[in-house]
Amino acid sequence: MKNLLIIAAFTVLGLTSCSKSDNTNNPTQVVPITEQEKTDLMFLREEEKFAHDVYVYAYRKYNHMMFSHISSSELTHTNAVLGLLNTYGIADPAANKPEGVFTNKELQDLYNQFIVTVDSSLNHAIYIGATIEDMDLKDIQRLNANTTKADIQTVYTNLTCGSKNHIRSFVSKLDSPYIAQFITQEELDIILAAGHESCGN
Repeated sequence: MKNLLIIAAFTVLGLTSCSKSDNTNNPTQVVPITEQEKTDLMFLREEEKFAHDVYVYAYRKYNHMMFSHISSSELTHTNAVLGLLNTYGIADPAANKPEGVFTNKELQDLYNQFIVTVDSSLNHAIYIGATIEDMDLKDIQRLNANTTKADIQTVYTNLTCGSKNHIRSFVSKLDSPYIAQFITQEELDIILAAGHESCGN
């Protein structure tokens, strides 16, 4: 009986030792999101909704299919950011917000200003579209510098690709050349010279 107890004790010790070894060799690394990354994602969620809402408004006014197609793409973009918010347990600033309504005051003010310009003419509406994509490209450049997380950077890369396609579409329909307002003119010229890109999911 004594020998059995000794054997049992060694068995338990062996299992415990093995378990500790496994944990050491296969650690589960949970990298918490930083406050800056959290702020960036909350802003981007609404910025993509902002673009979507402006384009939906422009489509209703002018019935130009380009606005319909690009607004659908922007809905995909804002949902991609929502996926990251859910992954990291971040409250969604766009939850239950109707079209044209935003938590971020700067985006709300900008939306109100842009809608006035959109109302003035189809060409002005297209110009606003190019301006929004120009702004998006610059903002995503800035946000990307604030993270090293692969999942966040993948979304940023896909959104950048989409914005490049969108600004090409808008600029091609303008009555006069578009001058870069946020990214550099050199960056814009390179984007416009390239063809349509196939973006990730």
